Amino acid sequence: MSKEQAPEPLDFFIWTVEDVGMWLEKINLGSYRQIFKENGVNGEYLEGMSMFTTEQILRFIRRCHMKWGDFITLCKELRRIKVACLKGEQKVRRPWWAPSCLSLVFLKVAKRNRQSRVVSLKLEP
Repeated sequence: MSKEQAPEPLDFFIWTVEDVGMWLEKINLGSYRQIFKENGVNGEYLEGMSMFTTEQILRFIRRCHMKWGDFITLCKELRRIKVACLKGEQKVRRPWWAPSCLSLVFLKVAKRNRQSRVVSLKLEP
């Protein structure tokens, strides 16, 4: 992802550590940017947080020195992204590494993949 351009929200599961840092700035949690980077928090890690046990959540909060309110903000923003993903509110973007001849195939698979990645959201109240 470009340093000047914020990462695409619906591509959060492929975000790099730098993309996560830019997103933290965007949601007013920029004070955690360095600690997230030091702990290697990328998009795949953020996606997996929905499956964390209470013990894992507490360990994450301690390791990142997060306030409870900030952790709740982080979770709300992740949920907002997942809801947008389910609704298909944003266009799927072909990654720089995908050959243009496979664009149509990639876009179809990516849309299905995005919806399958947030299936756990449907089980929440």
